[in-house]
Amino acid sequence: MKKTLFAAAAILALTSAANAQEVVRIGTEGAYAPWNFMDDAGKPAGFEIDLGNAICAEAKLTCEFVVNDWDSIIPNLLAGNYDVIMAGMSITDERRETIDFSDNYFPADPSRFAAEAGETLDLNALEGKRIGVQGGTIQAAYAQEHFGANNTVVSFTTADQAMADLAAGNLDTILADGAYLEPVITASNGAFEFVGEDILIGDGYAAGLRKDEPELKGKINAALETLKKNGTLDKLIAQWFDGRGPFFAS
Repeated sequence: MKKTLFAAAAILALTSAANAQEVVRIGTEGAYAPWNFMDDAGKPAGFEIDLGNAICAEAKLTCEFVVNDWDSIIPNLLAGNYDVIMAGMSITDERRETIDFSDNYFPADPSRFAAEAGETLDLNALEGKRIGVQGGTIQAAYAQEHFGANNTVVSFTTADQAMADLAAGNLDTILADGAYLEPVITASNGAFEFVGEDILIGDGYAAGLRKDEPELKGKINAALETLKKNGTLDKLIAQWFDGRGPFFAS
């Protein structure tokens, strides 16, 4: 009888350990609508929260979202504070040196400049201007490389802060993801507008992972493949990005 009880307890312990390993913590910024933001109840919401939940359901994983500032989102992944990043992160060669990526879940999105309506900016000869960016983004690197010599590139913790400084008249323009700027400009009722041509940077958006997590990466990619094929991913994109797509369903 004791042996039977011991065996049952051992099986329960192993089952509990296996279940515990299936809890995946997803780091997100909570400040980059519509990708991710905090709702009125103070909980993470947005496209990547819905997608993360769909991935976890498909992969039979239990997932928890962890809100983390953008400027430390990769260091805290590497430190083990969460297992995955889903935070409007573009795939770049520079980031690939530090972390791994899942398959993309959103194609490369044009980055765009925004300014006050009626502002005349010649992006081919920009000089003496203050350009707002969110620090640590592909737009920040691009602005510094292409405009930093003759202009002042001002970094902010969040894109919302950059937009607020533009509204306050402290900046001449900001550079950010078009998908972020579109609803902001629409909501401004004509106070702001896009300036210049679209700029394509990066290789699309994906989940970031530590390089020593091939099993987790495989589960996420398998789930993404299913969500792409059955149309779920395209539906989520259309829902959160004003009818964009479809991009993935055949």
